[in-house]
Amino acid sequence: MPSLTEENYLKALFHLAPGAADTVPTTELAAHLGVSKPTVTSMLKTLARRGFVHYEPYRPARLSDPGRRAAAAVVRKHRLTEMFLVEKMGFGWAEVHAIAEQMEHIDAPEFFARMDELLGFPTVDPHGSPIPDAAGLVQRGAYQPLTEVAPGTTARLRAIGNSSAELLQFLTRKGIALDTELTLLRREPFDGSLVVRYGGREEMLSLEVGRCLLVGG
Repeated sequence: MPSLTEENYLKALFHLAPGAADTVPTTELAAHLGVSKPTVTSMLKTLARRGFVHYEPYRPARLSDPGRRAAAAVVRKHRLTEMFLVEKMGFGWAEVHAIAEQMEHIDAPEFFARMDELLGFPTVDPHGSPIPDAAGLVQRGAYQPLTEVAPGTTARLRAIGNSSAELLQFLTRKGIALDTELTLLRREPFDGSLVVRYGGREEMLSLEVGRCLLVGG
């Protein structure tokens, strides 16, 4: 079983390289984790010796099949915990990440299987991110950023591309949640800001926020 630090590296690789054939440069992984490149290189060598990644010096890293399964298990525990905290304990969607960060390292398969059952076997977390199944498989939704839809289009918010507490708190203040029906009225030519209508109101959202709102039918 990977150590806590190893699990954090595997999870980061899982997020940065969602496809089985995707690779991650050492510099990108270092920036994502906020550590030095030599530190990343040392850990990648350790993970490669343990069979969790494919790694050669000066080349991008790629999760092995065992590494991807281990990473998916961590992500599954994290997202199930977030869903449980929101659905069963009344936490807000902006409050659950830090707690789930601690819970994801618990080695208790029966505990998380029971949590999954109590929740009714959800497929997404409170932010719309897919929950890997018990075999580590992920069913990703075919969504697109709000910035890419045509003016006049109405679509539902299905997921948040960046689930930072700051963004989630901003969306809460604006009355925007998953399944909110958004109509893109127009784009501002100067900075790409989006004017949207939802719930009987109109709001202007920045280009950055619009890129984080993943919508679908």
